[in-house]
Amino acid sequence: MLAACSPAGTLDPIREGPKAPRGTPDVVDAVDGLIVGHRLMAAGEYELALSAYLRAGGEHGLNVDVLSALGSANLKLGRLGQAETLLRRAVKADETFAPAWNNLGVVLMETGQNGEASRVFKTAFALDSGESVEIRENLRLALERIEIPDYAEQNNYNFALVRRGSSEYRLLSTP
Repeated sequence: MLAACSPAGTLDPIREGPKAPRGTPDVVDAVDGLIVGHRLMAAGEYELALSAYLRAGGEHGLNVDVLSALGSANLKLGRLGQAETLLRRAVKADETFAPAWNNLGVVLMETGQNGEASRVFKTAFALDSGESVEIRENLRLALERIEIPDYAEQNNYNFALVRRGSSEYRLLSTP
């Protein structure tokens, strides 16, 4: 009611104040969630990498790169069931994507499914045209585990993922 009594063209200074912010500014220079996730994986921050990969899924959709990355992060977090599910979805989405086959092979080796792991590594090796020394080595180790059942106990090999480039993963085994 008092505003009606004020002179024409002026507003009550109590009611007039700074404008409310319009929200967060549009971010146009954001770094791709996959790149952030890869950097966090390299730094050993697997939970944060998983969050970044989920953000990338929102940006790109659940394509083979995102599914493979999510599977790799879950593998590093010890969530082998989730990793296997995501990596199977990745190879189903793109049957020619060798990194997803590699990562699936690692999960299968970790869960003791050596026979299927060797088949998966053979697929990765064929898709990679035999260019990756690491894939070849992992295939050799998987085949040795099948031929010599107590091989894993004797040599205690641990399979690990190593990211190379924006979406390529290479496998290394460490004795």
